[in-house]
Amino acid sequence: MPRVNFSLYLVTDRHQTAGRPLLSVLDRALSAGVEAVQLREKDVDTRSLLELAADLLSLTREHGGLLFINDRVDLVMALGADGVHLRSDSMPVPVARRLLGSDRLIGVSTHSVDEVLKAEAEGADFAVLGPIYDTPSKRLYGDPIGLHPLEEASRQSHLPIFAIGGISLSRVQEVRRAGAHGIALISAILLAEDVQAATRFLLHALQTSD
Repeated sequence: MPRVNFSLYLVTDRHQTAGRPLLSVLDRALSAGVEAVQLREKDVDTRSLLELAADLLSLTREHGGLLFINDRVDLVMALGADGVHLRSDSMPVPVARRLLGSDRLIGVSTHSVDEVLKAEAEGADFAVLGPIYDTPSKRLYGDPIGLHPLEEASRQSHLPIFAIGGISLSRVQEVRRAGAHGIALISAILLAEDVQAATRFLLHALQTSD
């Protein structure tokens, strides 16, 4: 089974690019070292999403990165993307695994320690846990859960866990000390004036954190 060998997981939102084309911003982030991108554009029709995913797959391949598609196992299979990212209440991990096989990665969004443990028991490759801090993009999912669930999940589970929700450069050390394998984020890169510099600073913080 593929190993989760990345620590910076960039989630897309074409509405948070400071007016710049999404693919252009992602190209800059990938060129600066982003190793994994989750395509998460929920308000796009299937045909347009397929076209966007195909273009993004070309970019990730060019830069040696991985492409995950949010909740669309069918598109992962159609394009040969690297994995799928599932909601905690969407397709069960074992079903996705039967469809995708062992060569592709499966990530799961989680909001509690119990959900992380369930994802691990079902065979997920990694979990994204949050929102850790307050952030507008995650308010729909409830109040921030804070660092304690991250600490507990990291202690009880062997899954690589990515902290999400309000993650900024100044908080990388904090979530890493709490046990996070890595970070998942949107605006800290997509809205940055200098996307490449923001990416490099985040990667450096991850590489030098405890």
